[in-house]
Formats: sequence, structure tokens, C-alpha cells
Amino acid sequence: MLKRPITQSTGHIMMMEPRGFYSNPETIETNTYQAENPPNTATIQELAKHEFRRLRDRIVEAGIAVTTVLGHPDSPDDIFCNNWVSTQFMKNGEATLVYYPMLAPNRRIERRPEVMSLLESRYRIALDLSAEEKNGKYLESTGALWMDRIHFVAYSSLSSRADAGLARRWCAEMGFEYAPFHTKNHAGKPVYHSDVMMFIGTGYVGICLECILPEDRAAIRTKLEATGREIVEISMDQLRQFCGNSLELIGTGGARKLVMSGNAYRAYTDAQKAVFLKYVSEIVYADIPTIEKYGGGSARCMLLELF
Repeated sequence: MLKRPITQSTGHIMMMEPRGFYSNPETIETNTYQAENPPNTATIQELAKHEFRRLRDRIVEAGIAVTTVLGHPDSPDDIFCNNWVSTQFMKNGEATLVYYPMLAPNRRIERRPEVMSLLESRYRIALDLSAEEKNGKYLESTGALWMDRIHFVAYSSLSSRADAGLARRWCAEMGFEYAPFHTKNHAGKPVYHSDVMMFIGTGYVGICLECILPEDRAAIRTKLEATGREIVEISMDQLRQFCGNSLELIGTGGARKLVMSGNAYRAYTDAQKAVFLKYVSEIVYADIPTIEKYGGGSARCMLLELF
């Protein structure tokens, strides 16, 4: 049994280098941040590969351990490797593995046997929900559930990729409290993944409260305030620049880092950055515009936490 002290963040991640990146037509209906493909998808694959390496190298330079896996040539979205699997703590401190059901059929290829074997060599499988795809139910891992690992609360923006029944089952099995809420983005649709509009660090939270519907907004704010974390509010305009798609990680010597894209970094105000820098030693960022434009996801989506 792999047991470690329970922490909000980790110093080890997995990243998936793309081999066939393009705008996935099977996800664009629910992902309003995703653009249509250009005539030449080979060009965006090449650009995405370079952007991936740029972000990965910045993370490594920040003292964070990165396990890099080569993607599959027929898998347009496997660069976003945090949607089909997660590792997390049980309340007894055991670090475990969970597999999840994915909405898009062409994303299910991401559950490759060799990658699963790699993970299963380190972790016990606590739960496998992937068969729920046959029942038309989806819960896309840490995209669907933002986990407060210190207080054992799972926040979830309800959408077609975050089934409430499966989320309740996950929470019951993993010992978490379920905190669902409804959202509406700039296009009038639910925010497809929770990790696009919020993130939780050790002493702070970044969240777009503005996109949470009024009937749920106060309750979510109150729950976050009760944890003692400082709340940094993200505007709807900042949401579109992927400011919510950020992740705290731990570098050499226990120094906390906050990882985000270059677009997100520039969209944050100096005052907001100053709050983050009260809790982290560095904001780590790199420009990934092709990945954001055609994938509809950003830095956090590319990082699978390994606890």
C-alpha cells in the first residue's frame, strides 16, 4: 500500500506529448473554448508539440518531477491526460487510482494498456467507473471534480461531462463531501469542466464565481471561505483566457509553484498575482496558444498529478 502524508498538491506529474493533436470534432459541441480546425492540421500538431515541450521544460526547470509519455497518433486530445484517470488520497493516507468514463468515443483510446500498467505498478485501483460509458454517463476525472484534498470536498460544475450520480458515487467511495453547482459561460452553456473555472491551492482558491448561477453561488463561496483559504475571484473575461485552468505543484525543497499558461498569466492583474505569490514562490508559465485555441483546454488539463 502506497501511503503518504495527505497534501493538497504534489511534486510529481505525468504529461503526454501529442502525436496527432487537432481540434476534436467530438468534443466541440460541449467545449465552447475550442475552435474549428484549420485546413492543415499537420501544422497545428507541430506547433502543439513545441508548445508542449516548452511548458514541460519550464515545469522541470521549476524543480517539479515530470514523467513524459508519448501520445497515440490517432488520439487528438491525449495531451489533456488528466481526464480519464486520477490519483488521490483515501482518508487513511493511501494514494490510489481511479478510472473514469469519457463522453467522446475517440477519447477512450487514451486508456492505453501500457499507460495503465505503468500507473497500476504504483497504485491500487480504488474505483473503475469507465464501464458507465455504455450507460451514457460520464465523469471526466479532475476535469469534472476539483478536489480539496485537505478537507475532502469535491467541487463539481455540472455538465454533460460531470454526471451527478457518478460524482456522488465517487464521493461515497473516496470519502469526500460532494459540492455541485450549475454554471453558465459567455456562450450561455455550462462550463464543461470544473478545472476551467476554478483551482485550489494550499492557502488560496482561484474561482470564477461570476459564472456560477446565483442560486448556487453563495453556498459555494461560503464553503470555500470556511476552509480559511483566500479567494481570488476570476472574471468571465479572465475565464476565457484560461485563468481558471491553473495548478499548484511542489518543487525542489518543498517550494510551492503555480502553473498556468502565458495567456492566463498576462490576463491576471498584478494584484491577483500578488495574492498568489503570498502562497507560492513562483508562477510558472509558458505560451501554449495553439493548444488552447484548438484543444479548448490549457495548462492544468495537461498535468496528471501523481501523489
